[in-house]
Amino acid sequence: MRPLDPRPLTGEPVSLDLLNTRWMRDGERQDLLTGPEGLRIWLASNGLDGRFPADQASLEHLLLAREALAAAVDGPGDPAGIERVDAVLEHGRIRATLTAEGPGEEPEFEDPTWGAAWTAARDYLDLLRAAPDRIRRCAHEACILHFFDTSRNGTRRWCSMAACGNRAKASRHYAKTRTP
Repeated sequence: MRPLDPRPLTGEPVSLDLLNTRWMRDGERQDLLTGPEGLRIWLASNGLDGRFPADQASLEHLLLAREALAAAVDGPGDPAGIERVDAVLEHGRIRATLTAEGPGEEPEFEDPTWGAAWTAARDYLDLLRAAPDRIRRCAHEACILHFFDTSRNGTRRWCSMAACGNRAKASRHYAKTRTP
């Protein structure tokens, strides 16, 4: 049986889901990736558990990728963030293949412990190609989660309307009712 993922936001693209392995709960920062068990949970949540190992080396590489992605997402165009993501991407490549269905691609790694980290970094490139302006950080000041805005008009502001969006609305309402 798969252990439950304790994070408040899951299901985002792999690169942003990796950033969301850190979150706030009751004013305290939480971190899923403090050991191989958390890595197992993250891999399973992203359908990567059958492809990549959940060992200490993989965890260390994934933590490097998380820091690189955080630098790139929170500071778009910053040369240091770009360099850090590129350093992760150096550990894998795409090999073109021909399948029964037609052309395909297969990722390759000299060291499989870089697989999950590389996959997350590669996913970030895909998001940048698709819609870089839709990569967002939650607008709630106490939230550190990221999401890819898939709303039709591209105006999503909150990681979750039920959590952060509702807190912001309640806070605005309270401020209005308390002001003389």
